Amino acid sequence: MPLKVSPSIIAGDQARLGDEVRAIEAAGADMVHLDVMDGHFVPNLTLGPGIVKDLRPHARLVFDCHLMLSEPGRYVEAFAGAGADRISIHVEVPGAADVLRAIRALGKAPGLALNPDTPPDDAVRLAADVDFFLVMTVHPGFYGQKMIAETLDKIGLLVQTMRALGRDPAVQVDGGVTPENAGRIEAAGATEVVAGAAVFRAADYRQAIEALRRGTRDR
Repeated sequence: MPLKVSPSIIAGDQARLGDEVRAIEAAGADMVHLDVMDGHFVPNLTLGPGIVKDLRPHARLVFDCHLMLSEPGRYVEAFAGAGADRISIHVEVPGAADVLRAIRALGKAPGLALNPDTPPDDAVRLAADVDFFLVMTVHPGFYGQKMIAETLDKIGLLVQTMRALGRDPAVQVDGGVTPENAGRIEAAGATEVVAGAAVFRAADYRQAIEALRRGTRDR
């Protein structure tokens, strides 16, 4: 199956986010990726649960919230209530296992993100508590960076671990995703990609999303 595409709204026009969410839904996106940054865990500040709540009526897309927060446990209930369908947190934060279980208890799909320098073993120990992994292929905080290709090597171990648990793994890749490297990402075992500039800086969103999917077939 082609990769699922989750355009990252951080790369959209911040003055018209409702229009942007409607546009990517019309263009065939599978999800909308909402990057939440606290200026502490990563060196940037972005949206909060109020914006998620305001955007929720604009599309039926899966809302894919990535919490780049030092204390995600303080906010998962707010994001769940605002309309998030999936919530990923970082393995690098203290108490990640408890937060993942809290996300599931709220009826949302828990995901576990790994920074480029984080070994996959750190995530493997929490595999039973997650529905998907998010492999960061750039250092989080700003879109438009070039993908660190060697980070894709983590995916195989994550997939094997999930299959050993009898699970069909969803593995998302975020950072520097383009149609040119989408085939390599899919070959590494990923099932989903987050794309910021590759979609929102394109003249035609539908063509950009389809180009990412074609990358899996044309490698």
